[in-house]
Amino acid sequence: METAPPTKRRPLSLAARAALATGFALAAFLGLTGLAQNKANYASELSAMHDRLHNYTLAYIAGTDITRGGKVTVPDSAPNPDFSRWGSGLYAIIIGNDGFRWESSSALDRNFDFVRMLSPGETAFEPVETRSGKLYVFSWGVTLDTTDKRSVPLTFAVAQTEDQFERQVATYRRTQFLWLAMLGMMLMLLQLFLLRWSLLPLRRVSSDLAHIERGTRDHLDGPYPMELTVLTRRLNAFIDSEREQRSRYRDTLADLAHSLKTPLAVVRSQLETDGDAHTLRGDILDQVRKMDEIVAYQLSRAATSGRRTIASEEPIAGHAEDLVQSLEKVYAAKNVLCEFELEDGVAFPGEQGDLLELMGNLVENAFKWAKHRVLLTVRTAPQGRSGRRGLELIVEDDGPGIPDEKIEKILQRGVRGDERVQGHGIGLSIVQDIIKAYQGTLHVDHSEELGGARFSVSIPPA
Repeated sequence: METAPPTKRRPLSLAARAALATGFALAAFLGLTGLAQNKANYASELSAMHDRLHNYTLAYIAGTDITRGGKVTVPDSAPNPDFSRWGSGLYAIIIGNDGFRWESSSALDRNFDFVRMLSPGETAFEPVETRSGKLYVFSWGVTLDTTDKRSVPLTFAVAQTEDQFERQVATYRRTQFLWLAMLGMMLMLLQLFLLRWSLLPLRRVSSDLAHIERGTRDHLDGPYPMELTVLTRRLNAFIDSEREQRSRYRDTLADLAHSLKTPLAVVRSQLETDGDAHTLRGDILDQVRKMDEIVAYQLSRAATSGRRTIASEEPIAGHAEDLVQSLEKVYAAKNVLCEFELEDGVAFPGEQGDLLELMGNLVENAFKWAKHRVLLTVRTAPQGRSGRRGLELIVEDDGPGIPDEKIEKILQRGVRGDERVQGHGIGLSIVQDIIKAYQGTLHVDHSEELGGARFSVSIPPA
């Protein structure tokens, strides 16, 4: 039993990709921000507890007296009422070297044996684990003088349970999480709106392409942002190229049908007429030869591919040398000398077949009508916005030239399939079709250097 091939997963849209990437980045950023704020808040709360316990200890030190007999008296009033409330979580302890120990009312039934004597001036702030939970203890070693100038060392300690501290930290974390979550949602909504707004030109391009497919528009008219201008310009060039190619095929088929009509009618007439078999065979072969020439000619016209927006550049030097060598053999009896003026590295911005058709027709025509000299000049045109260069191709000969009044006539496109130009007899229609496909221009005038005709072709950069 054959299993169905797995369906390919549809790629995510640009908006979805950007939203996911932004969401992950935003979550990481807010998470790290929350972690840093939590650590900062924890340190701040711990510092605040230290300062608070320090102030309580200082208040007890200030209110404690030593009598002449060395008795320690602690004031009844506490710096905070929680010291007088049992189990409040806030405790005060005073210890001395002679076994003296005093504890606040809140410390009843609690074990504070961990409080140790400190040297005068020494302080300590540390968490302590007890059976009743963690305590934060601030201790301060002092020396109090009696009225008879005797010194009594004491250690004051104030302790607080972690419950209040943890409640404050937890409250901050909940509030922080709520605000960060709300901020994250607002930023995500804002990001989705910005993504939709940023990708609106792409949606407009897609919509315009749909209109072109339906035939309601001819081009991508825009206006589009600068980043999409190159893309839309290339798409428009591709659309024009495809339309020109379809038009060229239609024209070729129409011309081919029109051209074959007469030879086919002659063949039919000969077959319907009883005549000499040898003469009939010769007439039919002659018409078949004509049809073969017509078909070959029209196929060569249809083969002009035109400019492709992603075509590579075709070097010219090698093709020019091969072409001239072949023509010099064909026209050896005329002893024609072809000179080159080729710029270093010059290249044709298109397909090789188009280059050979264009240059071949022009150079062959020059050989046909030249007396002894032909000049082929090829140089690059200024660089275009795409970074590529155009081309200027000039072919001159020392033949009879073309009268000014006939130049416009020979450049007109005929309607017959056999489009032969009177006077020069080149496939000028093929040359014009190629130049048109590349948005170029053809100029025919008099050669000042050689005295004959000069054909100047200018092809802009892609």
